[in-house]
Amino acid sequence: MLPTDLIELIRNRRSVYPKSYVPDAVIERETLEALLESARWAPTHRRTEPWRFQVFHSEQSRRALSTYMSDFFEKNTAPELFSEEKKQKAGESPLRAGAVIAIVMQRDPDMRIPEFEEIASVAMAVQNMWLHCSAIGLGAYWSTPKAMLEANDFLSLDAGQQCLGIFYVSHHDMPPVPGIREPLDNKVRWL
Repeated sequence: MLPTDLIELIRNRRSVYPKSYVPDAVIERETLEALLESARWAPTHRRTEPWRFQVFHSEQSRRALSTYMSDFFEKNTAPELFSEEKKQKAGESPLRAGAVIAIVMQRDPDMRIPEFEEIASVAMAVQNMWLHCSAIGLGAYWSTPKAMLEANDFLSLDAGQQCLGIFYVSHHDMPPVPGIREPLDNKVRWL
């Protein structure tokens, strides 16, 4: 890939939300493995490689995730905010996606580096997957619902692990959307 292609890929990466997903469009396991391989090459201080992923790919596993998210909403929503419609919506997205990847950080057991560096490394791994998705025409979205941020038991996480959200991957029908960013001068101070 030429550098200009990479710049365009970075500029054109978008969040593609579940409402734009093509239901029942299969994503091959090999494609997901390629995305995860891209994640594996993220920068990692002291080579801690803090990223861990749990892939909900089969319909059965996505249904289990859907049920967990709906049940979590019901158990953790104040009665005045609860509705059956919102409960159903809480579990809808995993069923629309071709795959859902739980994003987990494994803290270095020796805590040789600050936690924020481990989180940043996981975020870079996710960005690698996101750019890979964009390059092959898949839609993706990093979501941080409370249900997943508190999913230690559901995901059977080990000590030192923390879920940082979920990454939806799917075929989609969202038209290209132009990127919007403030001018660089608004964000940079030259010294």
